Amino acid sequence: MLIDSHCHLDFPEFAADLPGVIARAEAAGVTGMLTIATRVAKAETYRAIAAAHPRVWYTVGTHPHGAAEEPDVPAETIADHAKRNPRCVGIGEAGLDYHYADAAPEAVQERVLRAHIEAARLSGLPLVIHARDADAHMERVLTEEMARAPFRAVLHCFSSGARLAQAGVALGLYVSFSGIVTFRRSHELRDIARGVPLDRILVETDAPFLAPEPHRGRTNEPAYTADTARSLADTLGLTPEVLARITTANFFRLFDKAAAGNGAARA
Repeated sequence: MLIDSHCHLDFPEFAADLPGVIARAEAAGVTGMLTIATRVAKAETYRAIAAAHPRVWYTVGTHPHGAAEEPDVPAETIADHAKRNPRCVGIGEAGLDYHYADAAPEAVQERVLRAHIEAARLSGLPLVIHARDADAHMERVLTEEMARAPFRAVLHCFSSGARLAQAGVALGLYVSFSGIVTFRRSHELRDIARGVPLDRILVETDAPFLAPEPHRGRTNEPAYTADTARSLADTLGLTPEVLARITTANFFRLFDKAAAGNGAARA
Protein backbone atom coordinates (compact mmCIF):
# COMPACT_ATOMS: atom_id res chain seq x y z
CA MET A 1 0.00 0.00 0.00
CA LEU A 2 1.34 3.39 -1.06
CA ILE A 3 0.10 6.96 -0.73
CA ASP A 4 0.82 9.56 -3.40
CA SER A 5 1.31 12.47 -1.01
CA HIS A 6 1.29 15.14 -3.73
CA CYS A 7 -0.46 15.22 -7.10
CA HIS A 8 -2.62 17.66 -9.07
CA LEU A 9 -5.71 15.77 -10.19
CA ASP A 10 -7.47 18.98 -11.29
CA PHE A 11 -4.94 19.66 -14.04
CA PRO A 12 -6.10 19.43 -17.66
CA GLU A 13 -3.91 16.41 -18.38
CA PHE A 14 -6.35 14.32 -16.31
CA ALA A 15 -9.65 15.90 -17.32
CA ALA A 16 -10.57 13.31 -19.95
CA ASP A 17 -9.98 10.21 -17.82
CA LEU A 18 -9.74 10.95 -14.10
CA PRO A 19 -11.55 7.72 -13.12
CA GLY A 20 -9.04 5.80 -15.23
CA VAL A 21 -6.12 7.61 -13.60
CA ILE A 22 -7.41 6.67 -10.16
CA ALA A 23 -8.12 3.08 -11.21
CA ARG A 24 -4.58 2.67 -12.57
CA ALA A 25 -3.21 4.03 -9.31
CA GLU A 26 -5.21 1.51 -7.30
CA ALA A 27 -4.05 -1.31 -9.59
CA ALA A 28 -0.45 -0.25 -8.90
CA GLY A 29 -1.02 -0.41 -5.14
CA VAL A 30 -1.49 3.33 -4.63
CA THR A 31 -4.46 3.31 -2.30
CA GLY A 32 -4.61 7.02 -1.46
CA MET A 33 -3.87 10.29 -3.22
CA LEU A 34 -3.58 13.86 -1.94
CA THR A 35 -4.52 16.38 -4.63
CA ILE A 36 -2.81 19.67 -3.97
CA ALA A 37 -4.22 23.15 -4.34
CA THR A 38 -2.54 25.86 -6.38
CA ARG A 39 -5.16 28.61 -5.88
CA VAL A 40 -7.53 29.27 -2.99
CA ALA A 41 -10.07 30.44 -5.57
CA LYS A 42 -10.26 26.86 -6.89
CA ALA A 43 -11.01 25.29 -3.51
CA GLU A 44 -14.42 24.05 -4.64
CA THR A 45 -12.80 22.21 -7.57
CA TYR A 46 -10.50 20.28 -5.23
CA ARG A 47 -13.34 19.62 -2.80
CA ALA A 48 -15.50 18.17 -5.58
CA ILE A 49 -12.73 15.83 -6.78
CA ALA A 50 -12.19 14.47 -3.28
CA ALA A 51 -15.93 14.15 -2.68
CA ALA A 52 -16.32 12.08 -5.85
CA HIS A 53 -13.39 9.74 -5.15
CA PRO A 54 -13.11 8.15 -1.68
CA ARG A 55 -9.39 7.49 -2.08
CA VAL A 56 -8.59 11.17 -2.62
CA TRP A 57 -8.05 14.00 -0.13
CA TYR A 58 -7.17 17.61 -0.88
CA THR A 59 -5.47 20.75 0.42
CA VAL A 60 -6.28 24.44 0.14
CA GLY A 61 -3.79 27.19 -0.63
CA THR A 62 -1.85 29.31 -3.11
CA HIS A 63 1.18 28.04 -5.04
CA PRO A 64 4.04 30.58 -5.21
CA HIS A 65 3.48 30.84 -8.97
CA GLY A 66 0.08 32.31 -8.12
CA ALA A 67 1.19 34.51 -5.23
CA ALA A 68 0.70 37.70 -7.26
CA GLU A 69 -2.85 36.59 -8.12
CA GLU A 70 -3.76 35.87 -4.49
CA PRO A 71 -1.40 38.09 -2.48
CA ASP A 72 -3.65 38.88 0.46
CA VAL A 73 -5.90 35.90 1.22
CA PRO A 74 -6.29 35.96 5.01
CA ALA A 75 -4.94 33.01 6.95
CA GLU A 76 -8.33 32.79 8.63
CA THR A 77 -10.06 32.26 5.27
CA ILE A 78 -7.76 29.39 4.36
CA ALA A 79 -8.03 27.79 7.79
CA ASP A 80 -11.81 28.14 7.88
CA HIS A 81 -12.23 26.26 4.59
CA ALA A 82 -9.97 23.49 5.84
CA LYS A 83 -11.80 23.15 9.14
CA ARG A 84 -15.24 23.06 7.48
CA ASN A 85 -14.43 20.34 4.95
CA PRO A 86 -13.62 16.85 6.23
CA ARG A 87 -11.59 15.78 3.19
CA CYS A 88 -9.40 18.90 3.28
CA VAL A 89 -6.42 17.58 5.23
CA GLY A 90 -3.68 20.13 4.62
CA ILE A 91 -2.71 23.70 3.75
CA GLY A 92 -0.86 24.76 0.59
CA GLU A 93 1.05 24.28 -1.44
CA ALA A 94 2.76 27.54 -0.62
CA GLY A 95 6.38 28.55 -0.66
CA LEU A 96 9.19 30.33 -2.47
CA ASP A 97 10.17 29.75 -6.09
CA TYR A 98 12.79 32.02 -7.64
CA HIS A 99 13.50 29.87 -10.68
CA TYR A 100 11.55 31.99 -13.17
CA ALA A 101 12.38 35.61 -14.00
CA ASP A 102 8.69 36.58 -14.17
CA ALA A 103 7.78 35.08 -10.79
CA ALA A 104 5.93 37.09 -8.19
CA PRO A 105 8.20 39.46 -6.24
CA GLU A 106 10.08 37.80 -3.42
CA ALA A 107 8.36 39.95 -0.81
CA VAL A 108 4.92 38.88 -2.09
CA GLN A 109 5.87 35.20 -2.10
CA GLU A 110 7.19 35.51 1.44
CA ARG A 111 4.02 37.26 2.64
CA VAL A 112 1.82 34.55 1.14
CA LEU A 113 4.01 31.80 2.63
CA ARG A 114 3.83 33.33 6.09
CA ALA A 115 0.03 33.61 5.80
CA HIS A 116 -0.14 29.91 4.98
CA ILE A 117 2.06 29.06 7.93
CA GLU A 118 -0.42 30.92 10.12
CA ALA A 119 -3.29 29.05 8.44
CA ALA A 120 -1.53 25.78 9.30
CA ARG A 121 -1.37 26.87 12.93
CA LEU A 122 -5.01 28.01 13.01
CA SER A 123 -6.30 24.81 11.39
CA GLY A 124 -3.92 22.41 13.11
CA LEU A 125 -3.18 20.91 9.68
CA PRO A 126 0.21 20.42 8.00
CA LEU A 127 1.55 22.84 5.43
CA VAL A 128 2.79 21.59 2.05
CA ILE A 129 5.88 23.65 1.21
CA HIS A 130 7.22 24.36 -2.28
CA ALA A 131 10.87 25.45 -2.38
CA ARG A 132 12.88 26.05 -5.53
CA ASP A 133 16.08 28.06 -5.89
CA ALA A 134 15.35 29.74 -2.56
CA ASP A 135 17.14 27.62 0.01
CA ALA A 136 18.60 30.33 2.25
CA HIS A 137 15.44 32.44 2.23
CA MET A 138 13.26 29.40 2.94
CA GLU A 139 15.47 28.30 5.83
CA ARG A 140 15.28 31.77 7.35
CA VAL A 141 11.48 32.00 7.08
CA LEU A 142 10.92 28.52 8.49
CA THR A 143 13.33 29.09 11.36
CA GLU A 144 11.76 32.44 12.26
CA GLU A 145 8.21 31.13 12.07
CA MET A 146 8.91 27.97 14.03
CA ALA A 147 10.46 30.14 16.77
CA ARG A 148 7.26 32.23 16.86
CA ALA A 149 4.93 29.24 17.23
CA PRO A 150 5.12 25.62 16.06
CA PHE A 151 3.45 24.23 12.95
CA ARG A 152 3.69 20.99 10.97
CA ALA A 153 4.92 20.83 7.39
CA VAL A 154 6.49 18.83 4.58
CA LEU A 155 9.12 19.99 2.09
CA HIS A 156 7.53 18.51 -1.01
CA CYS A 157 9.23 17.29 -4.20
CA PHE A 158 12.55 17.89 -2.54
CA SER A 159 15.24 19.07 -4.96
CA SER A 160 17.05 21.62 -2.81
CA GLY A 161 20.40 21.30 -1.09
CA ALA A 162 21.42 19.17 1.86
CA ARG A 163 21.43 22.15 4.23
CA LEU A 164 17.72 22.86 3.71
CA ALA A 165 16.88 19.18 4.20
CA GLN A 166 18.87 19.12 7.43
CA ALA A 167 17.31 22.37 8.63
CA GLY A 168 13.83 21.07 7.84
CA VAL A 169 14.39 17.84 9.74
CA ALA A 170 15.81 19.79 12.70
CA LEU A 171 12.63 21.89 12.73
CA GLY A 172 10.48 18.75 12.77
CA LEU A 173 9.46 18.82 9.10
CA TYR A 174 8.98 15.87 6.76
CA VAL A 175 10.73 15.56 3.38
CA SER A 176 8.98 14.16 0.31
CA PHE A 177 10.72 12.69 -2.72
CA SER A 178 9.33 12.62 -6.25
CA GLY A 179 10.39 11.04 -9.52
CA ILE A 180 13.48 13.26 -9.56
CA VAL A 181 15.11 10.77 -7.21
CA THR A 182 14.97 8.14 -9.99
CA PHE A 183 16.84 10.26 -12.55
CA ARG A 184 20.30 8.99 -13.42
CA ARG A 185 22.04 12.24 -12.57
CA SER A 186 20.30 12.74 -9.21
CA HIS A 187 23.24 11.36 -7.21
CA GLU A 188 23.28 14.29 -4.77
CA LEU A 189 19.56 14.00 -4.14
CA ARG A 190 19.86 10.29 -3.38
CA ASP A 191 22.65 11.11 -0.92
CA ILE A 192 20.33 13.64 0.74
CA ALA A 193 17.58 11.02 0.95
CA ARG A 194 19.93 8.68 2.79
CA GLY A 195 20.40 11.34 5.44
CA VAL A 196 16.69 11.88 6.16
CA PRO A 197 15.35 9.86 9.11
CA LEU A 198 13.04 7.09 7.94
CA ASP A 199 10.19 8.43 10.04
CA ARG A 200 10.26 11.73 8.11
CA ILE A 201 10.19 10.46 4.52
CA LEU A 202 7.22 10.67 2.15
CA VAL A 203 6.85 9.70 -1.50
CA GLU A 204 4.94 11.52 -4.22
CA THR A 205 4.53 12.02 -7.95
CA ASP A 206 3.82 15.77 -8.31
CA ALA A 207 1.75 14.51 -11.24
CA PRO A 208 1.34 15.46 -14.03
CA PHE A 209 4.97 16.61 -13.79
CA LEU A 210 8.29 14.80 -13.32
CA ALA A 211 7.45 11.27 -14.40
CA PRO A 212 9.98 8.86 -12.89
CA GLU A 213 12.13 6.39 -14.76
CA PRO A 214 11.12 4.40 -16.77
CA HIS A 215 8.29 6.80 -17.73
CA ARG A 216 10.27 10.00 -18.36
CA GLY A 217 8.78 12.11 -21.11
CA ARG A 218 5.24 10.92 -20.41
CA THR A 219 2.50 12.54 -18.39
CA ASN A 220 3.11 11.56 -14.79
CA GLU A 221 0.24 10.02 -12.83
CA PRO A 222 -0.30 8.62 -9.32
CA ALA A 223 0.25 5.02 -10.44
CA TYR A 224 3.91 5.91 -10.97
CA THR A 225 4.33 6.46 -7.22
CA ALA A 226 5.25 2.77 -7.22
CA ASP A 227 8.22 3.39 -9.53
CA THR A 228 9.53 6.24 -7.39
CA ALA A 229 9.05 4.16 -4.26
CA ARG A 230 11.03 1.25 -5.74
CA SER A 231 13.92 3.54 -6.62
CA LEU A 232 13.85 5.24 -3.23
CA ALA A 233 13.74 1.87 -1.47
CA ASP A 234 16.82 0.76 -3.38
CA THR A 235 18.57 4.01 -2.46
CA LEU A 236 17.82 3.44 1.23
CA GLY A 237 18.64 -0.27 1.22
CA LEU A 238 15.05 -1.31 1.91
CA THR A 239 12.58 -3.56 0.17
CA PRO A 240 9.72 -1.78 -1.63
CA GLU A 241 7.28 -3.38 0.79
CA VAL A 242 9.08 -1.96 3.82
CA LEU A 243 9.37 1.50 2.26
CA ALA A 244 5.66 1.41 1.42
CA ARG A 245 4.79 0.64 5.04
CA ILE A 246 7.09 3.36 6.34
CA THR A 247 5.93 6.12 3.98
CA THR A 248 2.26 5.23 4.43
CA ALA A 249 2.59 5.37 8.21
CA ASN A 250 4.44 8.67 7.90
CA PHE A 251 1.71 10.09 5.67
CA PHE A 252 -1.05 9.27 8.14
CA ARG A 253 1.01 10.58 11.05
CA LEU A 254 1.54 13.93 9.32
CA PHE A 255 -1.85 14.19 7.61
CA ASP A 256 -3.64 12.80 10.64
CA LYS A 257 -7.00 14.22 9.57
CA ALA A 258 -6.85 11.78 6.65
CA ALA A 259 -6.33 8.92 9.07
CA ALA A 260 -9.50 9.71 11.01
CA GLY A 261 -12.64 8.24 9.50
CA ASN A 262 -11.10 7.36 6.13
CA GLY A 263 -10.88 3.60 6.29
CA ALA A 264 -11.60 3.25 2.56
CA ALA A 265 -8.21 4.62 1.62
CA ARG A 266 -6.48 2.45 4.19
CA ALA A 267 -8.12 -0.84 3.14
